[in-house]
Amino acid sequence: MTKTIINTEQAPAAIGTYSQAVKVQDTVYFSGQIPLDPVSMELKNSSIEEQIHQVFKNLTAVANAAGGELNDMVKLNIFLTDLSCFATVNEIMAEYFQAPYPARAAIGVKELPKGANVEMDGILVINSSAS
Repeated sequence: MTKTIINTEQAPAAIGTYSQAVKVQDTVYFSGQIPLDPVSMELKNSSIEEQIHQVFKNLTAVANAAGGELNDMVKLNIFLTDLSCFATVNEIMAEYFQAPYPARAAIGVKELPKGANVEMDGILVINSSAS
């Protein structure tokens, strides 16, 4: 098995013992993305909407660096510190994805790194939207 490490300056740098993503053949496994600005490495924290948009921008940058698109995502995991924000996630997600949508889980958690309110990870298959 050959693993290719995906790294882009268009998404926040890994701040621990992990990679932004790992590609094995046509499958890309994403690490969790929180709403960090990739330039300042500061948390986007003015609103939950801004945080959700930043996470999707970060995921998009990693998907592009892997040779895919966000719509190639086949599984998306969403972690929220407040599950009442799930409707907001749905509204914003519709701006980044087209049908058929990925499989998805939404999980309520007590807290996330750096005090973020949302984190997402997932699995992408290159060219899956062409199927």
